[in-house]
Amino acid sequence: MNAPRESVLEDTRQDQRLAHPRLWRVLLHNDDYTTQEFVIWVLETVFAKASEEAVAIMMAVHRGGVGVAGVFTRDVAETKARTAQQMAEQQEFPLRVTTEPVA
Repeated sequence: MNAPRESVLEDTRQDQRLAHPRLWRVLLHNDDYTTQEFVIWVLETVFAKASEEAVAIMMAVHRGGVGVAGVFTRDVAETKARTAQQMAEQQEFPLRVTTEPVA
C-alpha cells in the first residue's frame, strides 16, 4: 500500500496591493431659509457629529457659504448627501447638499 502523497501548491501570485478608495466630501451650502437648528440636527443625525462639532460646521456654512459635513467613500458620501437632502425637502428647507472628490 502506498502512503498518501502531499501536494504542495505554490503561490505564484505577485503581491497585489489594494489601493485605498478615493474619498469624497459632503458639502452643505448656505441659504437664507434653512434654520441653523435644522443644519445642526442633520449634522448630528446623518453625520454622527457631536453637538460642539455640529455647531462649528454649521457656523462655517453660515459664515463661509459652504461647510464640510464629512469625508467618506463615494457610496457612503452619496448616500449621506441624499439622506440629508431628503430630510431637508421633507421639512421644506432649500438646503443644498453636494459631494465632491477629495483632491
